[in-house]
Amino acid sequence: MASTRSTAVCAAHLATSPHLHRAGALEVRIATSEAEIAAAQALRYRIFYEEMGARPSAEVRRAGRDVDAYDPICDHLLVIDHGSEGVPHVVGTYRLLRQVVASLHRGFYSAGEYDLAPLFRAAETGGQLLELGRSCVAPEYRNPTTISLLWRGIASYLKTHDIGYLFGCASLPGTDPDAHAAALSYLYHRHLAPEPLRARALAPHYVPMDRLPPGSYDERAAARGLPALIKGYLRVGAHVGDGAFVDRQFNTVDVFVVMPVEEITSRYFDRFIRNAHANDPA
Repeated sequence: MASTRSTAVCAAHLATSPHLHRAGALEVRIATSEAEIAAAQALRYRIFYEEMGARPSAEVRRAGRDVDAYDPICDHLLVIDHGSEGVPHVVGTYRLLRQVVASLHRGFYSAGEYDLAPLFRAAETGGQLLELGRSCVAPEYRNPTTISLLWRGIASYLKTHDIGYLFGCASLPGTDPDAHAAALSYLYHRHLAPEPLRARALAPHYVPMDRLPPGSYDERAAARGLPALIKGYLRVGAHVGDGAFVDRQFNTVDVFVVMPVEEITSRYFDRFIRNAHANDPA
């Protein structure tokens, strides 16, 4: 059982496959082996189920890894630490699903929660869609260096695959939308996506986000209280969809996030795009 829960990866295999960027003992790369994906799944299990209180199926509990049917068709972005007693291990991950791949298989994961029709229409003239999901970082690595490496890896991926729009779900902890009334209202009133990009939560699961009227809550406090991942998305120009989704399996309230790459590259993220293929310091 212990081996299935391990976030360690084989140093010899890493040495034979390329990384994207490096910062000290940390590097970011796309997984090229089942063992690397298993290590990312073990990290996801640690964060989602042991830290955040998600409810594992019997199969997931036995494996000690967060596994689903989308993993085999996705690319897995990994941040790997080489500096821990000579045993490299995965400390951060993102799951990436391109439109061209999704269309040949199961579609997008988010389609089970949101109507993605506006995004498909936008992609007809604006570059393909990329779904970001299963993002997590080990607690001791939640710092600017790790987050920067993840974004640099995403920037390289955008450039390689001609991506027009990033999207996915970001989460607030717990399953009570009223506990996040100010946060949801702030996102709706200040960051609602324009109509052509406004995905809407599917009717059976739709949870209104405009729970409080403008002026009735402290917007600055609501913004400060957002999870770090959502704050990061907003900094690079993200918008949110219409309606939240309560995910009882993962013990979260989800909001839909969409980021046009053209808008991202005109903001803070531009430095990652410009340097996406630059050489890293040794």
